[in-house]
Amino acid sequence: MVWEYVFVSSIQPVRGTHDLIGEDQRRHAHVVHTARRIAGVYGFDEWATPIFEDTRVFSRSLGDTSDVVSKEMYSFSDRDGESLTLRPEGTAAICRALVTNALTQSLPQKVFYAGPMFRHERPQKGRYRQFHQIGAELLGAAEPLADAEAIAMGYEVLKALGIADYVTLELNTLGDAASRDAWRDALVAYFSAHKDKLSEDSLTRLEKNPLRILDSKDAGDKVLVADAPMMAEFLTPEARAFWDDLRNKLDVFGIAYTVNPSIVRGLDYYNHTTFEFVTNRLGSQGTVLAGGRYDGLVKQMGGPEVPAIGWAAGIERLSMLLEQVPAAPRSVVLVPVGTPDESAVVQILQGLRGQGVRTEIGYKGSLRKRMERAGKQNASHVLFLGEDELAKGLFRVKNMETGTEQEVSRDTLLSKAQDVFAA
Repeated sequence: MVWEYVFVSSIQPVRGTHDLIGEDQRRHAHVVHTARRIAGVYGFDEWATPIFEDTRVFSRSLGDTSDVVSKEMYSFSDRDGESLTLRPEGTAAICRALVTNALTQSLPQKVFYAGPMFRHERPQKGRYRQFHQIGAELLGAAEPLADAEAIAMGYEVLKALGIADYVTLELNTLGDAASRDAWRDALVAYFSAHKDKLSEDSLTRLEKNPLRILDSKDAGDKVLVADAPMMAEFLTPEARAFWDDLRNKLDVFGIAYTVNPSIVRGLDYYNHTTFEFVTNRLGSQGTVLAGGRYDGLVKQMGGPEVPAIGWAAGIERLSMLLEQVPAAPRSVVLVPVGTPDESAVVQILQGLRGQGVRTEIGYKGSLRKRMERAGKQNASHVLFLGEDELAKGLFRVKNMETGTEQEVSRDTLLSKAQDVFAA
């Protein structure tokens, strides 16, 4: 028996995962609740998709040459031999759900989501192998106004969390298909002339997806990327008009931004807008909310052409930036004195809960120990229930903050409990 206890107690969380308990959980819940509230104000409905999907949902959407697909996805074969993957991000699953639930004829769809994601990468500050995201997708709107509204909603979430003052919006454009084709050709020509200096991964990307070289973390690649052709040189008149209109719309929303040409997305279904809200308060993990336009993704999921814009944010990173920690909830603790009738105590207990009062009961132990436990539970009030109190219908209530006591009638307690415990 002792051996079993030692064995169980030595089991630790899997590397890259963490428990959400106490303050961590309150921070996490506050981020989700705040984002959900702002999303509702903007007319977004919440969707919940499965935690695992057909692997093709992500291999199609993220691309075989991406680090996520080639190195980081948690994929496995189930007992039927089907390849399944724990979702590494939320957008692809939302697009799959749009198609499989036949919602492409009911556009636009404004979707909010929150939940766990999974990537097998090196754990570091604010980044886990099981991490959590909030996200928003506006599906079926092609106008620059939709991009501006999505960005504005992300900003409002950051503002409501109290962290907007120390994040910066960085913005870029990927242009339209013609712009990207011209830019891609120029990148291929440029990087081909420097093949001898490219990393092994970038040499592979040069053949399959040259835009992904721009995301390389290799030091040598970064030197080459700094002098690579810029998208702005290849924008078509239509793409430039979209870009100008978006920035005008952001001015109307009152959202400041800086243009950062290095923000790119490598896959063909990304176009026009890319953006990131970044901070200098999290070290190298500076991006807290990021997104862009992805007009071709729904078609890759087997649906029609559907324009779309969206973003996602890491809950762990947002939680770390919160300056005001949500307070722990405070309870009213019922402390039986002597041996009062249990059914009468339960009636009071449930009567308070029925009025929305967070209520607990002090179980075993002397009155002193029960009071000590009430203090450790951060109780706001203690309600003493003894045989005399139940017989008279008059109860002692102690305010644990001030130490003062008052007598409250049974009728008042069971009809105006919120007023009683607000004092």
